[in-house]
Amino acid sequence: MSRENLEALRQAVGVETQSLQSAVDAFDEAAAGVLGVNRTDLRCLEALFQGDRLTPGVLGPALGLTTGSVTAMLDRLERLGYVTRSSDPSDRRKVVVGITEEATRKVWDLYGPIVADSDEFMKEYTAAELTVLSGYLRRSRELYDRHLARARAMPAAAKRR
Repeated sequence: MSRENLEALRQAVGVETQSLQSAVDAFDEAAAGVLGVNRTDLRCLEALFQGDRLTPGVLGPALGLTTGSVTAMLDRLERLGYVTRSSDPSDRRKVVVGITEEATRKVWDLYGPIVADSDEFMKEYTAAELTVLSGYLRRSRELYDRHLARARAMPAAAKRR
């Protein structure tokens, strides 16, 4: 393959990756609306949907939130019936947060069909191709993870009136 063709393929992958990010972002915005939450609340539900009961101390840094913001978020999600808070059985001084069955069902109603559809089209790929795709996605996520702290440390633009 010529150098020009290889560069064109790299650019095409970049364009498709950006398009995918935009599509996921738009879907997540719609999903947040269906659930009646903001995007940060949706990310919290996503973290809890993975099956883990997490402490507010873990959720805060993962979501880029202060202690007070985590408390306000959990209050909102608890009022909606999406999360529960309870004492950690191994350390009663700690609180653990879990996702409710109602929230799990609502999240699955939104994202489950995507999982089913992607399972179907992934059957077209060989094990070697899936290995490459998995590696690409992992390395792309790691790239963004590395740059997240840098972006969070940058001063926010002044809001215009």
